[in-house]
Amino acid sequence: MVSSHVNALQSKHAGLEARLNDEMNRPAPDAAKIQELKKAKLRLKEEIAAN
Repeated sequence: MVSSHVNALQSKHAGLEARLNDEMNRPAPDAAKIQELKKAKLRLKEEIAAN
């Protein structure tokens, strides 16, 4: 059974994915913002895997 904490992390991960896709589809994407979002997604993914 997946805990509510993991569900919350997965929800945040999905939100970051959506923000990342939005940024990458902009006419002039911000490379620093993309890198920041990818790092945040990775940290969440690692935390999800640890639970």
